[in-house]
Amino acid sequence: MRKACVIGYPAKHSRSPLVHGYWLRQLGVSGDYIKAEVPPDAFTRFIAELPKQGFVGANVTIPHKQAAFALCAEATPAAKRLEAVNTIWLDGDRLYGDNTDGAGFLGALDQEAPGWDDRLGKAVVLGAGGAARAVVAALLSRAVSTLVVLNRTMARSAELAQLFGATVTAVAWDDRADALANADLLVNATSLGMAGQPALDLDLAALPQGAVVFDLVYVPLETSFLVNARARGLRGVGGLGMLLHQAVPGFERWFGRRPQVTAELRALIEADIRGAS
Repeated sequence: MRKACVIGYPAKHSRSPLVHGYWLRQLGVSGDYIKAEVPPDAFTRFIAELPKQGFVGANVTIPHKQAAFALCAEATPAAKRLEAVNTIWLDGDRLYGDNTDGAGFLGALDQEAPGWDDRLGKAVVLGAGGAARAVVAALLSRAVSTLVVLNRTMARSAELAQLFGATVTAVAWDDRADALANADLLVNATSLGMAGQPALDLDLAALPQGAVVFDLVYVPLETSFLVNARARGLRGVGGLGMLLHQAVPGFERWFGRRPQVTAELRALIEADIRGAS
């Protein structure tokens, strides 16, 4: 029986076992997927012992994504560009890594806001961490013409913009309302609005009708940011879809079957999130 896991610290909150467990049952695959809460000082040893413990691969989450990249013998172009991996697998004794966050982001948008990139002129991304980097790389792959990045720390915004080149512009956080003018897509890639965190205070009045608003936060399922966007008649996409879509490539690598993100799966995870809140 093939076995995989999610490695994080903490990992208690992870819904990945629910997602992969659903797919294992649905597809009739003999396998298992568990949580592995591993502190940073034990991470390298845990990875080295994956074969001994019977694992064929794993998802990697905070705070281990960059450490996992450093341990991989081979990495995909996406992982190399971001210098972080969220999906690892073993081929013999060699460790391989991929970063599927960008693919998950695009998969959620394609499914929940079809046609969002038909006329993608300007996109605005809030945040400059690992998630924001994945989002920026994904948007550049869809040929966005103008991409603006804002972060509460301007130096981090500038660093991200420099990483990706002239298409990406860093703007000061205090100028965030003005930056929304003529934006076709607005993405929150910060922790603002997450359960236990301050709300995202942002006036959406400058966004044109027809714009799409994506919040990577999925706990709570409906943030005040999304509520405000929908109240203005904008299309809103929550972060749960990204979580589900980024999991697809890993499952396929470990268990040999490509799963689907279905309404039934989404309802299962939504019910679990609501039950925990």
